Amino acid sequence: MWRARAAAHAERAHALTAAAVQRRARGEKHPVEDFLFTYYSWAPGKLARWHPGVGVVLQDAAERADWAHYVATPDGVRVDAARLATQRSATVRLARDVLAATRTRAPQLACFGLHEWAMVHRTRPEQVRHAGLPLRLGHAGTDEVVQSHRIRCSHHDAFRFFTPSAVPLNELQPTRHDQAAQEQPGCLHATMDCYRWAMKLSPAVPGELLLDCFELARDVRILDMRASPYDVSSMGYTPVAIETPEGKAEYVRAQREFAGRADPLRAALVAVCDALLAAAGPHRRR
Repeated sequence: MWRARAAAHAERAHALTAAAVQRRARGEKHPVEDFLFTYYSWAPGKLARWHPGVGVVLQDAAERADWAHYVATPDGVRVDAARLATQRSATVRLARDVLAATRTRAPQLACFGLHEWAMVHRTRPEQVRHAGLPLRLGHAGTDEVVQSHRIRCSHHDAFRFFTPSAVPLNELQPTRHDQAAQEQPGCLHATMDCYRWAMKLSPAVPGELLLDCFELARDVRILDMRASPYDVSSMGYTPVAIETPEGKAEYVRAQREFAGRADPLRAALVAVCDALLAAAGPHRRR
């Protein structure tokens, strides 16, 4: 039965990544979709390998006995949760802290994706991150949007890409150290990071959960760029004009939907962390 799950996982992963693999072979780049393979750094092929999760024993799976973080037992082969938790104890604890704390907070829905705008504030054309894409409102119009809105980005990995002129405009100064205290479920980047945590906890994460996190991150990234200052219409995306009341309303609706989709995934990832910490024994827990 587990081989059928593994095959279904591989088929789903292929459907999600085939376009990216083909672009790589042709030497082409996609500023929207490639983010999940460049910023997060895991190659598309990493998604293809299915894992059962913690506590599941695979029978007739001798070929997996030598896989990293697997162990052979008299009953079959399983993920070596104790060893994995010991080797990645800091990552497991941080993942649990961030994911669990995020779930306790209400979504903040008034950021309107302005983090992407703050990343190009007062730049010259050659300094723009996605130089192949024009700015929908031009440089002056982009700067005006940033300067006329409240900026309250709570995500460190978005904030660290703000331009020097945009940094003091942010009401928060999020750091890696206070990540668990700052992140909230309305943040698009925090939602995309469900995929980051799923990968960092692999192979303890069931393959289906990993792909659910990836699929959500892909959908969130599309909104992230549609609502950005870049004109993505040439790639078939309709811009979300967050500088208008209609655009703001559309963005908030999508934020709320993504927060709802992310919550059960965060809960499942917290359960993975708890299983790992339990496997490591009481001396490894807080």
